[in-house]
Amino acid sequence: MAHGKRYRKQADKIQREHAYPPAEAVALIKETASAGFDETVELHLRLGVNVRHAEEQLRGTLALPHGLGKDVTVAVFAEGQGARDAEAAGADFVGGQDLVEKVQEGWTGFDVAISTPDMMKAVGQLGRVLGPQGKMPNPKVGTVTDDIEKAVGESKSGKIEYRTDRQAIVHLAIGKASFDEEKLLENCLAVIDEVVRAKPSSSKGKYVLSATLTTTMGPGIRVDAGARTKDAAIA
Repeated sequence: MAHGKRYRKQADKIQREHAYPPAEAVALIKETASAGFDETVELHLRLGVNVRHAEEQLRGTLALPHGLGKDVTVAVFAEGQGARDAEAAGADFVGGQDLVEKVQEGWTGFDVAISTPDMMKAVGQLGRVLGPQGKMPNPKVGTVTDDIEKAVGESKSGKIEYRTDRQAIVHLAIGKASFDEEKLLENCLAVIDEVVRAKPSSSKGKYVLSATLTTTMGPGIRVDAGARTKDAAIA
């Protein structure tokens, strides 16, 4: 794909085959984010796991130290007390069967979906809509729960879900280009550390095959994920 003059100018600042220590990569991200809006900063980790084996598929959650720099929109499938708890906790959309039907019609105007266990029989019908977007409630990541207030609060404060895709890559937004370098670095390292911590015991050989930082409109910057501790990155 042909890139514009602005992109090529920023790409010229990067050594494409060089894996930069995290602190240097973050500094370059700040330098190459030149679009006319506050770009999202993304981290992409390609892992040496076989996702055809269920035990090597990664899925979990983590709270970024400095959040994502945006308001997280939360939809809650609940009725009765659960619905009242969701509204009290600040959920943006709350409903039962009416909300299920709205999503069935194609509406997905939210970032996170949470459900009470008793609603999952109905919510389970939404897999084809929410599954491809990574929004399907799941008890393993705390989005199917009776503790609705806690789940909504965590999602609003920046708790995010990660998982491997079919190519064994974890894609995550880690903040905005307007964040200062320290905050972006801490968010970046938090993701790397969490993914390394979650390494499946059955995974053999090199685990993190590559790590790349990029912005919405900017070039990719390879990161040396081995220098993943904050002290090592800054040294």
